[in-house]
Formats: sequence, C-alpha cells, structure tokens
Amino acid sequence: MTNMELREVDPRILKFDSDNPRRIAADECEDAQLIASIRIVGLLQPPIVYENDAGLFVKVGKRRTLCSIAADLATIKVLVTEKDDDLDAMRAYMENAVRAPMSLIDTWRAIEALAKNNWTEQAIAHGLAMTVRDVKCLRLLGQVHPPMLDHMGHGDMPKESELKVIALASLDDQASVWKAKKPKKGQQAFWNQIAAALQKTKFLATDARFSDEDARAFGLAWQDDLFGPADEDNRFTNDREAFLAAQQAWLEKNLPKNGMIVEMGDYGQMKLPPKAERIWTKPGKKDFIAFAIDQSSGRIHEQPYRMPAPVKNQNGKKAETHADDATPIPAKTKPDLTSKGWDMIGDFRTEALHKALAENPIDDTQLIGLLVLAFSAQNVDVKTGQPYGTFKTLVGPIIQGGHLTQDPETLRQTARTMLAHVLTCKTGWNSSGLPAQLAGDAIGADAHLPSMGSEDFLKCLSRPALEKAGSDLGVLPRDRVKDTRTAVLGQIGEAPYIHPLAHFALNDEQIAKITRPAETYDDETDPEAEGDVNGADAEMPEHEPAGMEDDAFGHAEDDYGEEAA
Repeated sequence: MTNMELREVDPRILKFDSDNPRRIAADECEDAQLIASIRIVGLLQPPIVYENDAGLFVKVGKRRTLCSIAADLATIKVLVTEKDDDLDAMRAYMENAVRAPMSLIDTWRAIEALAKNNWTEQAIAHGLAMTVRDVKCLRLLGQVHPPMLDHMGHGDMPKESELKVIALASLDDQASVWKAKKPKKGQQAFWNQIAAALQKTKFLATDARFSDEDARAFGLAWQDDLFGPADEDNRFTNDREAFLAAQQAWLEKNLPKNGMIVEMGDYGQMKLPPKAERIWTKPGKKDFIAFAIDQSSGRIHEQPYRMPAPVKNQNGKKAETHADDATPIPAKTKPDLTSKGWDMIGDFRTEALHKALAENPIDDTQLIGLLVLAFSAQNVDVKTGQPYGTFKTLVGPIIQGGHLTQDPETLRQTARTMLAHVLTCKTGWNSSGLPAQLAGDAIGADAHLPSMGSEDFLKCLSRPALEKAGSDLGVLPRDRVKDTRTAVLGQIGEAPYIHPLAHFALNDEQIAKITRPAETYDDETDPEAEGDVNGADAEMPEHEPAGMEDDAFGHAEDDYGEEAA
C-alpha cells in the first residue's frame, strides 16, 4: 500500500464509505467485547481511511471506529491512503472475512497468562467482555489431563457437556481413561465415550432435605458446578452413600404421624400398601402420605393415598372374616380392556419380545431356561402359525457334516431365532400364554414395548380403567370419557407411555395359575369327549373371559371411549 500516512484524529469526525460490505451489525456481545478491549489496552489496529474534499472516509475499520467512540476515546490513530476503486472493495471484504477466532484452548492459555501477571478474574472478565463465571469455567481446562489437553489444542474439542464431565473428574481417572481410549495419530477422540467413562452420578444440593450441618455430620462436602446456571444453587456431591444416608435420617426424623416410608419400584413408582388408592387432591385427616427416596437421584418423593373403608355388617360393626366363610359373589363388571385392546397388547408384546431375543444380552443358563419355557407353552405341539418346514430350515445352520455344530455363537443365534418363532404373546389359538410373558420379563422385553399413548389404544380402555390410567398420570376424571381421554393424551404428549397391563411381569393371579399342578385325567376319561375336539373348552387366555363378545364394548360413553352416536 503506497502513500500511507499515520494520523491521530477524533473518531467522531470520521465518515463511512457507503460501499462497506458489512451491512448487518455484529452481535452486541462481540461489540461489547471489543469496546472492553479498547478501554483496557487501546485500539490495536488503526482503521484505514481515504480523504477527499468532504473529509475523511473509513474504508476499512468501521466497527473499530464506532467501538472507539463507544469507549469514549478522544482520539485514535488512522492510516490515511489514496482511494483505489480496484482494490478497496477487496480490502474491505478481506478485512471482515479473513479472520479466524481463537480456539478455546488458546483463550484459556491467554487467560492463564494474564492471571500469572496478577490480573484478577474480575479484571480479565471485564477486559475480554466475559462474565467472571465464563472465566472460571475456562480455567477448569487447567484440570484436564495434559496429554488430553494437547490433543484438544489440535482442534479436536469435545462438546461443552463432555468437557464439563472431563474437567470435573480427577486427573488420575482422566489419565486412566485416556490411556484406554486415546485415539490413534490423525484420528479424532470419541469424547462421548471418554465422558461416559468419567461420568459420576451427581446428587444435587437442591434435592437435599437435610441442612448443611447435617451434611457435615455425615462427612458430605459440596462441590460447585461452575457450568450450571449462574442464578441457581449448583452445589452437588458424588458421595452417594453419604447423601442417601443423610436423606434417610432426615426423613425418619421428620416423618409426619400419617406418613409412611415405602420403597421405590423399578419403574419409578412407589410401592404403596395393598389396596391403597392414590389421591391427587389435598389429603384429609384420615388419609396417609407415602415417602420414598429415589435411589438413582436421591430425591424424596411424596404420594398421598387413601385406604378403603372397612366393610361393616348389618349391626354397623366391622365385619369379621373367617376362612370357612362363603366368598361373596362380586358384582358383574365389564373388563378393563376390550378384546381389541388385548389384541393390540399381544402384538406389542410379541414384537418387543422378539426384539429382546434378537438384541438383549442372554447368558447360556438363561437361554436353556427360555427354551424349556418355550416348549412348555400352551401353543406347543407346536402351533406357531409358521409355514410348514420352518423349524427344519432353522436346524440347518447348526448341522455340519451330519453332526451338531460346536460353534457357540451359531448355537446361540439359532436358539434365539427358534425362540422368536415359538414364543408369541398374540391372542388366539397360537398364543404361548404365560410362558411367553415370563420369557419377556426374564430378558427385559419391556424396554422394547412401543408407546401406547394413542387414541386408538386408549379407546379400548373401560371408563374405570381410563380414569385409573389418568390418575396415575395426575389427570383428574372429566364428566365425559372423551374429555378424560383427551386430557390423558395431552398429559402423555410425546413421552413414551406403557399401560401397566402390558408389562410382561406376572401378577399374583397369573403366578398362582402357572405354578399350580397340571390337571391329569384317568385312562378311562377322554378330555376331548365332553368338549370340542379342537380344545374349545380348554384353558383360554387369562385376560379374555369366555363368551365375551366385542359388541359388549364401546356402545355407551359411560363404559368405553367409543361414545354413542
């Protein structure tokens, strides 16, 4: 650049060229950062201007000029040159575009260098237009294992959430994980795996019911999560045993008279006493409150509930029950679910069971047990609905040279496929019945069940069953079934929803049924002589009462979701 003169001028007299390529203003935070920098160290790079009869016009450096004015500088230095229409447009564009921001690692190193020169974190934050919290967070990089930090310096940076986990782990743990998961030269690190290996369960101070004095009594020390929201209590601890013990002690000390400590179930629901009814309004004097500690998060959950009133006899006294008393005949009620609903659950369960058989870990002992279950199922001799010859085809891969293969993986895979062909939860003549549910419960098939939060499925629920499902979700019943169903669907939203009836685990009645001795017949008695030769009077699926017709469902709004016309 020729004929260039360095001149000191008042930035307020400068005018701006209309051909400036930057038409959209920079972000306010970026301008604030530049203003703060100018106030601390001055304007490092003079703007480039040209002069004509109308005055000085900024060709390159408009943003620097405006930020200098905002920083209250009386004068700034500018480079005065001749106007060059051929090159000025390119210079203006390159000035704005050909810039590379500093990496996070370089920013951290700059902050550490300033800190060594006795800059306080407050002064650094002011000079770089950052918050003190941002400065503290960046300084956490000093807690990263040095070889890991060197790798980050080459541009392979983890996400902020992953960096947070890494920085909060001990250097010894970081070194151990880095040694096991260090990428090869030229490759990127699997930061998600590294962070997962260093992840520790955090128990939050905001979930603690106990005081700081109680925390000290249990030897619990809080840490501050610098990555959390600035205006919240971000203290936490990884000491699970101390946190849960302190919560338990507080709960036992502060348990109300009508309170009861219960366990939390596998699916995050409290194990209330038998026949207890959850209530969602303010509990009365005769109601109870269950308390449970979530072992995964440490939170204390509360659930008001009500026990049914005792049955009274004709004299108004509590009725006594005796083992030899005649069992009262319950009033006839409609089942909770229509046959279509059970068909849908059967399809859902079968698909989930087969996915679990294909994907979930199953050890050899469990596999043998599953095979025994499969061939004890009620659809075996084998009535699976599969095409003729299917099982012969399945056996092919495990036969090598006329002998059973000794390859464990081939045997396991064939066994899984065989089980998937035999075990089915579908309703009808080829159902495997309770053994299929037991198998699904054993291998965690619940995890593969699809969401049942659809109008099509909820329409299969009776009114009491729908209101019970709504109660479990915190939805109060409405006057109309349709409105209750809409409210339940709204509460479920996009979240996955599994109806309790669809879970694979057996209830008490099913357990008693499958464990009772099988019925036997005399040699002189033909079990098919008194019934249909195809077994029509044989055991039906436990959820479908014999003789139940589809027409019994959905014709009145008071019973099922299909409102009457």
